Amino acid sequence: MTLAASRPQPHLDTGDTAWLLAATALVLLMTPGLALFYGGMVRTKSVLNMLMMSFVSIALVTVVWLVCGYSLAFGGDVADGLIGGLDHAGMAGVGPGSLHGTVPTALFATFQLTFAIITAALISGAIADRAKFGAWLVFVPVWTLLVYVPVAHWVWGPGGWIAHGLGALDFAGGLPVEITSGASGLALCLVLGPRLGFKKDAMRPHNLPMVMLGAGLLWFGWFGFNAGSAMGADGLAAAAFLNTLAAGCTGLLGWLLVEHRRDGHPTTLGAASGAVAGLVAITPSCGTVSLIGALVVGLAAGAVCSYAVSWKFKLNYDDSLDVVGVHLVGGIIGTLLIGLFAVRAMTGGAEGLLYGGGLAPLGRQLLAVAAVAVYAFSMTYGLGRLLDRVTGLRASEEQEHTGLDLTVHAETAYDHGVLGHGAPAGASPVVSSAQKVRSQA
Repeated sequence: MTLAASRPQPHLDTGDTAWLLAATALVLLMTPGLALFYGGMVRTKSVLNMLMMSFVSIALVTVVWLVCGYSLAFGGDVADGLIGGLDHAGMAGVGPGSLHGTVPTALFATFQLTFAIITAALISGAIADRAKFGAWLVFVPVWTLLVYVPVAHWVWGPGGWIAHGLGALDFAGGLPVEITSGASGLALCLVLGPRLGFKKDAMRPHNLPMVMLGAGLLWFGWFGFNAGSAMGADGLAAAAFLNTLAAGCTGLLGWLLVEHRRDGHPTTLGAASGAVAGLVAITPSCGTVSLIGALVVGLAAGAVCSYAVSWKFKLNYDDSLDVVGVHLVGGIIGTLLIGLFAVRAMTGGAEGLLYGGGLAPLGRQLLAVAAVAVYAFSMTYGLGRLLDRVTGLRASEEQEHTGLDLTVHAETAYDHGVLGHGAPAGASPVVSSAQKVRSQA
């Protein structure tokens, strides 16, 4: 009996429920982990702004998801595989006794919510150092509804055209999470234009230990992301868990091998980025490929993404923290390689080209990648242009030069509460009302 065919019949299973509760918490932790990962990669004058863009995404996406996002993504299909209905708007009809397979529907909805949160937060890395925080507050909920929700329905929703019409495979989110965030990040960084000093000034990560800590939290949470997508505490979850570990390791090694050969220096930033690239690529394929396939997927992603992050200098797009080079490219690699390495023991039937499945599976994966990438890019580019005309997307030159931490949030990361001490030259010692209260206490 195959792993996929051994799924239990719908009923409340306490073991599955306990595992998905833990997995949901793990995935939610990924967004604070991402905040640290991104926060360490920017310069000191924008680290708090970077953290805030991730943390505020948790609140914004949660509200949108509970109001109508969940219903549109996972409600009954109303448009030939394109979108769900509003039967569950405001979580209507989702009570303690509601089930989704063997787990409570409320838990399933919360688990899927954590995916939506981190997908939106990922985009912020492409526009670091130069985006208006107020515009980000508008962008995130609108983008979630216009881009993430429809693609989630296509891939995971009842009757979604990619899963049920096309027959493409995506176990844990290569299409809705990695490719949408990467393509959307590319669109937004094109709308905003490059940072001041792009390709001229050194823009090195200010805190590599923070980057490594963030990467570690992401890797930890990724087990919930991928193994949790099995929706049960069973052999499929265990296989996805092991594949996730394996691909993260070979992604790290692949990136370091390229760095050593190309630059002569294996770096800590490379190790963190390589692990993330491997984890990105295994996300869609962790429940469809064998362990050997997972090792290859991670290695390919680590090596290719290490080159892809430099494309921005040749093509002149300023993807600040390499969302395109890691998430878009890694997501494409992992999704396409399903067409080569899928095995029947994992999928319950479908096989990749290397296991006798022919070219058709690879063709389906390629079509799914192209459709999602084009949709996400075009919708985000249009939304970005609209917001830029209505509210403005880019911070002023003065704000960007001084730093968004001080000019937007009235805080700095390394002054130990005494703003103005050590602030950039010409910056006003702005102090927030909260800090005034604390300093007087």
